[in-house]
Amino acid sequence: QIAGNHQLFIGNKKVANITISFKKGELKIDSGSLSNTISKVSYNKEKQQFSFRLKTLAKEYSLTGWNIDWGRNEGVGSDENGEKFTWYSVDELLMEGAIEKPITKVQQMFTGEAKPYSYAKKDSNTFMFRGVTVWTNEKEGVLGNANVLVVNGKVVEVGEVNAETLKKYGIKDSREITVINGTGKHLTAGIVDEHSHIAIMGGVNESSESSTAEVRIGDVINSDDINIYRQLAGGVTTSQLLHGSANVIGGQSAVIKLKWGATPNEMKFAGAPGRIKFALGENVKQSNWGEKFTIRFPQTRMGVEQVFEDFFTQAKEYEKAWNDYKNKKTKTPPRKNLELEALLEVVNGERLVSCHSYSQQEINMLMKVAERHGFTINIFTHVLEGYKIADKLKAHGAGASTFSDWWGYKYEVIEASAYNAALLNQAGVTTCINSDDAEMGRRLNQEAAKAIKYGGVSEEDALKMITLNPAKLMGIADKVGSIKVGKDADLVLWSGHPLSVYSKPVTTFIEGVVYFDIREHEKAEAKLLRDKKELIKKMNKEIEEGKEGKEAEKKEEKLYHCDDEEVYGEEANNE
Repeated sequence: QIAGNHQLFIGNKKVANITISFKKGELKIDSGSLSNTISKVSYNKEKQQFSFRLKTLAKEYSLTGWNIDWGRNEGVGSDENGEKFTWYSVDELLMEGAIEKPITKVQQMFTGEAKPYSYAKKDSNTFMFRGVTVWTNEKEGVLGNANVLVVNGKVVEVGEVNAETLKKYGIKDSREITVINGTGKHLTAGIVDEHSHIAIMGGVNESSESSTAEVRIGDVINSDDINIYRQLAGGVTTSQLLHGSANVIGGQSAVIKLKWGATPNEMKFAGAPGRIKFALGENVKQSNWGEKFTIRFPQTRMGVEQVFEDFFTQAKEYEKAWNDYKNKKTKTPPRKNLELEALLEVVNGERLVSCHSYSQQEINMLMKVAERHGFTINIFTHVLEGYKIADKLKAHGAGASTFSDWWGYKYEVIEASAYNAALLNQAGVTTCINSDDAEMGRRLNQEAAKAIKYGGVSEEDALKMITLNPAKLMGIADKVGSIKVGKDADLVLWSGHPLSVYSKPVTTFIEGVVYFDIREHEKAEAKLLRDKKELIKKMNKEIEEGKEGKEAEKKEEKLYHCDDEEVYGEEANNE
């Protein structure tokens, strides 16, 4: 239904004629015009989604679309200046009256109206919490029976809010804004997951080489992943989407806010520092990959160190070559290398590192390599033997992002300890607890609470391990991680104590906008149940009429972890 001879409209202005066809399952798009060119055509059969670039005499456009009805495709896109738009194409056989037909389905898709369980209440991001217990994560600590005022998506007052305070912000009376009764409830900053693999399209590893620093997770954000919504329901508002651990030097990370219903670009955390994934240990030397994987360098832990040395040296040589050209010492510029440019940012301290790690000797090794090249490892993630060298981590300036109580799942984790987070925290290392798992990401508040059980961490410090501490390490603590005047209103209203297994998020806000509301969720579940009953009733009726059907196809959801591989092409179809 995607194929045909189409007229393409951006807004209601026709910009091109295009011919869409399939050849051996591959999507082809042609412009049929010397003045228009089409490139970078891709097609996702599973999602029935396609994308391409169109270059006209006037502009260059990037377009993504879906088939909406027979002979009609709709989508979204942006031009070379970053201006966004909606577009549609109509088969020439159906052109009569088609231009007047409004674009509705794609607009719903990108405002969240068409998403399951979607609830983004965007009518106002100015409101006040009254009488709530506030976990500030600041020097004020936990405030009982407090008020919090949010204006235009920012926290502007914490503590006491009276009529005079409201007038400062042009609010004559509290009746002019929404007042949320917080009696018996707790308010925290939104949870920040330092290590997540949700919302990534097509897998998390590019394992062909030992360094793939040019690969960017930001190019493959999947804003339709239902795990975004599920984690909002667990109080998560910000996640770092990481490349996997198949390479010594992996791809560039993406930091996103979980704005369910937004486009991938709208989800990206504005102003977050650039980041990249490194890895150590069994995965990068392919210890458990089987007999087919004994060729790619490195195959030893010593080889891992050599990879770092080689690539950091190459990055410095690349910088020197460009400086020589700019200073007219050489006549020819070096060839542009996106991989080395990313690594040069690391060496110059402009791109922060999250490093997958387990064993103390390898963690110590990488700190020394980084120091030789003049930079600091920002975060050692997992870092399950970090408790053995906590003093060295602190001296280097590295933070730690660990599991609460995972251990023993492979040999290099055999000496891990559930007391790791507490011991690191006690040593003065900025410590956070991450998920690395879509399911665990929904209950990070409970994972943080384990640090109280294992090691006697205070309740406030435990909460900081999933809020302020990861925000500090990721360079975004000026905007999120605590409830402080001037920060984004990324907040979670809990039914009870935020570290209790009995508490649930009632409402999750991002920049003052409600992206999860438990009451709206319950309404959506009730509607889905009604729809299901209607479908069953209809099927039973058709069975009584003698109609034949087929067994429902069960589709397993793929949840990624650090070491997961994705199979593509014919081999994937055969599986």
